[in-house]
Amino acid sequence: MVGGALISVYPDDLTFLFELDKPCYCNLKVVNNSEHHVAFKVKTTSPRKYFVRPNASVVQPWDSCTITITLQSQKEYPPDMQSKDKFLIQSTRVAASTDMDEIPPDTFNKETDKVIEEMKLKVVYTLPSGSSDDSGVTSSANRSFKQGGDDLSMLKNASIEEIQTIQRLKDERDNNLQQNQQMQRELDMLRRRRSRKGDAGFSLTFAAFAGIIGLLVGLLMSLIFSSPPATA
Repeated sequence: MVGGALISVYPDDLTFLFELDKPCYCNLKVVNNSEHHVAFKVKTTSPRKYFVRPNASVVQPWDSCTITITLQSQKEYPPDMQSKDKFLIQSTRVAASTDMDEIPPDTFNKETDKVIEEMKLKVVYTLPSGSSDDSGVTSSANRSFKQGGDDLSMLKNASIEEIQTIQRLKDERDNNLQQNQQMQRELDMLRRRRSRKGDAGFSLTFAAFAGIIGLLVGLLMSLIFSSPPATA
């Protein structure tokens, strides 16, 4: 929370889940801490990069207002995932009859005797934690974060090239593990087949040997019983 005599702002920083070629959103809550009507205005160092609605309005006493800030879709990652963009929120007391949609242009003019509060907010970029798309480094870096246990601060401080290298090494490791597991499964299958063939060969050999013995015994018994008895 960033607070002043007139308003408080939540959260302290503007945090965007950065994804290539996609707009990112962040909500900012402005709370009126006073018994007066308070007008506020949002300024940024990169007005072409962000879309702010409402960028100015009037908050009634003890009431609040939610601002939606949209980061326009970006074509490339910022260096080291760091943002130099800043936001400034100005606030001042206004008459209760002030139209929130048509605030006088001189409302935030510092040359007047009005007391104008200013709050500065910085922008923070983070990588989404549940992304399932194929948007290159975003999903790859996120998978690296989930698998390797890297914390978010390490990813934010790493360059895009480092993130890509880490992901490539992890992909190679995963491929090697999968190949080893496949080879182990094939080896186990060959062992089971060889074991079954060995058992079958032993059974057939034993049966043939037993059959021959039985045939010989039967032939011998036939000869004995078929021979004429000896005469005295």
